[in-house]
Amino acid sequence: MADATRIQREITHFNKDRSIAGMTLTPDETDIRHLTATIPGPLSTPYEGGLFGVDITLPDGYPFVPPKMKFTTKVWHPNISSQTGAICLDILKNNWSPALNLKTALISLQALLSTPEPNDPQDAVVAKQYLSDYATFATTARRWTDDFAKASSSGFSGKVQKLVEMGFPEGLVKKTLEAFGGDENMALESLCPK
Repeated sequence: MADATRIQREITHFNKDRSIAGMTLTPDETDIRHLTATIPGPLSTPYEGGLFGVDITLPDGYPFVPPKMKFTTKVWHPNISSQTGAICLDILKNNWSPALNLKTALISLQALLSTPEPNDPQDAVVAKQYLSDYATFATTARRWTDDFAKASSSGFSGKVQKLVEMGFPEGLVKKTLEAFGGDENMALESLCPK
């Protein structure tokens, strides 16, 4: 079983740390082993200005086994599946250590957005484009960031209003929409009790 005390301590430490500007980490209200995070797109990259949602599940054995993470916001990136959000990052696999934590994993994800590793891809199509036609890659990544990762893009307030009219609290709606990169359907699925 994952260590609930360590998880709570990590969340508390994360939320007090001002050096990780723009990132959020929020546990599920009913299961502390399920969390959502948001990561701002790094400056001077095609992801700049975007806010990317990440779903985190802490398996039995955490912190001795790595957290399961995937992007919930669509991302055009060689190391992130454009279909499922699966992530190819060494510390989420073989190079995980119990000395690492959720903060270091999320900072590593943000660094991955800055410095893709196209020779070890999760999405071969994106990696091929990155290596053979960087300008088209950057344009596509920027467009996907605009379309899927910018909560301030047109329609966000309309999505908030629509979900609030369904009876969900506005603060929770905004947080959920941001975690899912503005995807109204994914947010609604998350807001509805299972």
